[in-house]
Amino acid sequence: MQTTLITGASSGIGESLAGHFAAGGSRLVLVARSEQKLKQIARQVESLHSVNVLVETADLSRRGAAKKLAAALEARGTPIDTLVNCAGVLEHGSFVHNGPAAHRQILDLNISGLTSMLDEFLPGMVQRGGGRVLNVASIAAFQPVPSLAVYAASKAYVLSLTESLSEELKGTGVTVTALCPGLTATNMLSSAQEKSGGLNVPGFMIGDVDDVARQGYKACMEGEVICVPGAINLAVTLGSRAAPKWLLRRVSGFAGRLTTKS
Repeated sequence: MQTTLITGASSGIGESLAGHFAAGGSRLVLVARSEQKLKQIARQVESLHSVNVLVETADLSRRGAAKKLAAALEARGTPIDTLVNCAGVLEHGSFVHNGPAAHRQILDLNISGLTSMLDEFLPGMVQRGGGRVLNVASIAAFQPVPSLAVYAASKAYVLSLTESLSEELKGTGVTVTALCPGLTATNMLSSAQEKSGGLNVPGFMIGDVDDVARQGYKACMEGEVICVPGAINLAVTLGSRAAPKWLLRRVSGFAGRLTTKS
């Protein structure tokens, strides 16, 4: 039986992915900061899918957290066959207004934390001759996003890293997939809207979390490199890759001003 480790598993896309991987017969290691939430989800998943679920609490934005987690799992004799990097943070607002603490939080978790998880678990997959990685990025990775500048840049890193690794690892039996959802109905989006008071998005543009997770799970299992759920999101990403950079900046800026209160 395969074992899947999911970070950011206490809510949103990570929680939904846990259900899909369990339904596919995988044992789970659920990782997040909230032990209480993880244990509740673990009980639900075990009851529904009759798979073993291990809970590990960790703040992956902290240096050394991924190494400590890997050591704990090694001590248990639990190799990881599939790594899902879903933990992330979003901060909405202007770069100047958000300030250095918010920027550091995004960089520490979305970039450093994710990279550290790959550092710890990817070599073992290569050594064993098989494995899967699902990195949760965003359609924000494809274009500049005023009012989400650092977040979008962090997801561009995740997408670029995923594409590079997918080529580096050809022939090893390990696949790497980037899930690039648009705005999705999760606690992260709700928190950003409440905190900033200025993120106004039409309902039809907000994706269903379980549908996003379902498509991400399928893409991961099939070894696809990039998965963009939703026809509108796919059209946006294709257009952004084809459009001149100057036009893309202006359109992104205009759209950002429309969705932000003055």
